[in-house]
Amino acid sequence: MEEPQVRDEAATGSTLERDTDETGVKSDIWGFLKVVFISFLIVLPIRAFIVQPFIVRGPSMEPTYHENEYLIVNEVGYSFSDPKQFEVIVFRFPNKPSQFFIKRIIGLPGQEVIIRQGKVFVDGKEIDESYLPEGTLTAQDTIMKLDAEEYFVLGDNRAQSSDSRLWGVLPRNHIVGKVWIRVYPFDKAGILQ
Repeated sequence: MEEPQVRDEAATGSTLERDTDETGVKSDIWGFLKVVFISFLIVLPIRAFIVQPFIVRGPSMEPTYHENEYLIVNEVGYSFSDPKQFEVIVFRFPNKPSQFFIKRIIGLPGQEVIIRQGKVFVDGKEIDESYLPEGTLTAQDTIMKLDAEEYFVLGDNRAQSSDSRLWGVLPRNHIVGKVWIRVYPFDKAGILQ
């Protein structure tokens, strides 16, 4: 009768031993540094040139966007097409380019924007602002003819928004990108239209 065989794992080389000498530690550190470096090479260009996260500060876009909402902005889309009317964008504030604002495009290059008696007209036609709460009026009568590469922007919370009514037109080269994804709050997360 044969006795049961006991397999010697060490003899087959299938076990692992931790290398505790100095070479193993250096190897671990070098491996970690390579992962960090490669991550930076991938993440930084994406964040710098393709998409960028922003956190909403202030009430100027309520009820569409609220304080502390975390948004992802598509920075590359406007390299292939022009901004469109009613799109919500992030841009560098013309009077202080280190600050970022979020607003809705109302007027496009070459158009005339008129605000009269609380209503907004573009090229003589009242615009449909069904994204605003019923009864919202836009204060401060304005007449503005836009040149090439100029946009007229408004916050959705017209009573609490610093926008084109106060500081004038938005130059095209100040636009960072279109609001694309809402990440937080999680119950409202998703791709935005």
